[in-house]
Amino acid sequence: MISRARPKDDETLRRAIYDGEVFLLPKTDASTALVEMASLALRRELGDDPRRAHERFTDEALFGHIGKLRKEIYTQPHAHTLMAEMAASAGFPARETAFDPARLRVIAHCAFENPRAAPVYYPHRDTWYAHPMSVVTIWTALDDLDENETFVFFPERFSRPVNNDSEVFDYDEWVSRGWSLKIGWQDRDASLLARYPSVVGESDYGPAQGFKCERGEILLFSGAHFHKTLPQALGRTRFSLDARLVHLGDHARGLGAPNVDGRSRGSALPDYVQPREQTT
Repeated sequence: MISRARPKDDETLRRAIYDGEVFLLPKTDASTALVEMASLALRRELGDDPRRAHERFTDEALFGHIGKLRKEIYTQPHAHTLMAEMAASAGFPARETAFDPARLRVIAHCAFENPRAAPVYYPHRDTWYAHPMSVVTIWTALDDLDENETFVFFPERFSRPVNNDSEVFDYDEWVSRGWSLKIGWQDRDASLLARYPSVVGESDYGPAQGFKCERGEILLFSGAHFHKTLPQALGRTRFSLDARLVHLGDHARGLGAPNVDGRSRGSALPDYVQPREQTT
């Protein structure tokens, strides 16, 4: 399911992704630049060896530092430019693509033991969060990672429904009090109060497919893939960046992955960075 052989043209690449194929592509100058920007920000905020920052900070202090960085990376125009360049280097030209900006993802050592972090580990589809069926997730790691440090896909469920309560998610309500919940930079208790789409009454999802990767490599997959973050208890924190891409031409033509079980309401697409905003 995970291929390192990229189709020769961008349209064939997108069609393959909509059909469920996952691509792990070589690092590019653009992905390297984005990773380096985020890595420098982490070292500035957390000191040397950010992967062991949990040894130097309390959970509350670390949340504050990470929240500051999440907001910076998500809102900073320079980060938007680098993400657009990384997406273009992977086959999603800026003039044709809208994107939800890069989010810094932090999977800390033993964070799965904290009830506040529970939603991070929910198996889910990104499309349960009101993204269109043409959405493609672009992901890159800030360090070389082994297979037990990333996340897993459940390929058998790409085109088969999973019992879920995605109907609880209303995008307009989600962002009505500002974007702090959307990005996750301020309220430590938000995950205890908000309703996140989750699986209902199922636990057998079929075989899992994982992967390992090098720093800056580019993973592309349909947001309709059912996947799950792996808990970490390895004495180090995992840092990664991901964003969501929508090729506007495909979206206009109704192209994308099948919607087998998503019932979320509203649309995140109007809040993506649009092509006209990328060129101003």
